[in-house]
Amino acid sequence: MADKRPETMERITTPELANAFIDEQINEIKEQVGDKKVLLALSGGVDSSVVAALLIKAIGKQLVCVHVNHGLLRKGEPEQVIEVFRNQMDANLIYVDAVDRFLDKLAGVAEPEKKRKIIGAEFIRVFEEEARKLDGIEFLAQGTIYPDILESDDGVKAHHNVGGLPEDLQFELVEPVKLLFKDEVRVVGKALGLPDNMVYRQPFPGPGLGVRCLGAITRDRLEAVRESDAILREEFAKNGLEGKVWQYFTAVPDFKSVGIDENGKRTFKYPVIIRAINTKDAMSATVENVPFVLLEHITNRITSEVENVNRVLFDLTPKAPATIEWE
Repeated sequence: MADKRPETMERITTPELANAFIDEQINEIKEQVGDKKVLLALSGGVDSSVVAALLIKAIGKQLVCVHVNHGLLRKGEPEQVIEVFRNQMDANLIYVDAVDRFLDKLAGVAEPEKKRKIIGAEFIRVFEEEARKLDGIEFLAQGTIYPDILESDDGVKAHHNVGGLPEDLQFELVEPVKLLFKDEVRVVGKALGLPDNMVYRQPFPGPGLGVRCLGAITRDRLEAVRESDAILREEFAKNGLEGKVWQYFTAVPDFKSVGIDENGKRTFKYPVIIRAINTKDAMSATVENVPFVLLEHITNRITSEVENVNRVLFDLTPKAPATIEWE
């Protein structure tokens, strides 16, 4: 299959079109793979989850999914991957707890680009180790989608592609959704029976919470990011903003500020920054006008429920001059 979307290809907008695409891909996958095994790095993101569900439907246990928990996922995400794929879809899933390994490697590294490189390189190393334990793998499945091909010169964006694998682990690629746009991938995911909070999951950076725990990552600030992010998502869902706002998250900087606890004692803790933005293409972005009463409620919850936090800030800056993420 070429890397160019045919001009005649209809945009997948309905369950009927999605099911037709699924049937067509199942046949193509079976033809390509035969009785061989396929390896997939399953992050829990939309693209890899849809590819996993598609391959499970096509070849069942011939697919080996590897889910690497690097400690930088959002609250509840590793558990959801296990629940959906292992428990509900009966997938052949290998779960790797690599939290300490990643956080030890990242200790003391403050430069954002360095952090990204360490996370990417370590992910490939963990994935390679798991791949070496398995026999008979001839194919590597990837959640490449059409914008990845359009956005890159060499065909695939770095964080999608387990492209740093050594020579002796070069597999033939299986990329069933590479001609689809993100909205189409979501329609296909829904048709495959994936849960809404996986299918409509917000855009999430490759290095995960690593770019939202600003500066050198520490475990206390990483937990503060994870817990405050969970509160923000819960409150936005409760108040009808989920699905209406394109992306919202929290970030925790690497400095503290003075505060007061409920007993009137002085504290020295971290601030949490809330970001809520809307965009069509991620090239420019506007700030969501979040009701002040809701911001007060979220602030109250974060400062009382999240450890090591005594202040909440709301980022009012559009893109440009600011970017969407802080790092």
